Amino acid sequence: MLHLNHILVAYDYSAFANKALARALRLARVFEAELHVLYADVLFTTPHDETLPTHRGMPLEAVRAHLQETVERIAGELDIPLADLAVTYAVDRDVAAAPAILTYAEDHPIDLIVVGTHGRRGVPRLLLGSVAEEVVRAAPCPVLTVHGNEPDDARPIRRILVPIDFSRHARQALAHAKEMAHLLEAQLILQHVIQEQLHPAFYNTGIFSIYDVEPDIEDRARAELQRFYDETDGPAAPPERAPRFVVGPGHPAHEIITLAEEEQVDLIVMATHGRSGLERFLMGSVAERVVRRAPCSVFTVKSFGRSLLSRPDQAAAEASS
Repeated sequence: MLHLNHILVAYDYSAFANKALARALRLARVFEAELHVLYADVLFTTPHDETLPTHRGMPLEAVRAHLQETVERIAGELDIPLADLAVTYAVDRDVAAAPAILTYAEDHPIDLIVVGTHGRRGVPRLLLGSVAEEVVRAAPCPVLTVHGNEPDDARPIRRILVPIDFSRHARQALAHAKEMAHLLEAQLILQHVIQEQLHPAFYNTGIFSIYDVEPDIEDRARAELQRFYDETDGPAAPPERAPRFVVGPGHPAHEIITLAEEEQVDLIVMATHGRSGLERFLMGSVAERVVRRAPCSVFTVKSFGRSLLSRPDQAAAEASS
């Protein structure tokens, strides 16, 4: 069973933040959770930030009042009565947005952070960084990133994609996804990507693909996905929403994004190992690449910190890995 009592949404008046707020409002209503709306009044801005309304120099109470008016307007557009929700408005001043979000999450009993992502790529992302990626990397709880390409109405979630590498982290992500699918009446798609290690021709080993050694590897992987699903704690899907199992070769991030586009997935649920520093810079992170380029929201489950699973569910997920 999922326990989602406090949701934090980061808001900066951008179109991306509007979509994140819409998703957070709907989640708060479904889970009857308290919604924390945080505006970070930052000292240093990027070219993107300079296009947004600024409140620098305004009294904090005035900024908070303007934030509340904005949230009430957006909730009204979504036909979500705020009278039925517990909403906390916070304005924190910090050097940058990500530290403000992370500090607030540490200081309050936040179960989930919702943040919009601009999907930057290339040199701008390398130079400016990404608030969403930094939050995903360092947050003490799961993070839901809402992509800028998503519809504005936060439509219902009907298809959930779960990448599986058969690790204990993937099992924890699947346990969360099974609970979400049950609550939202969504179908799960479990995906395993077979990474091939190709050798130069002059090695002359006669083996150029894992398929040369294991020609039936995809059938075996599908069987393992079924077993992995059955052994992971959480409610089983009814026959009309039976999970699908997809197996194929390629690079994990590329194949996850491609499948999400082809299947019109509404949500990706995946684990992140929380790499940081030089190791992450050199190796990259599948989760961060998916967060950056996915066509839909991405729910990342941390390999450390808080979990949304009840204690028995969490213990069972870890014990069966």
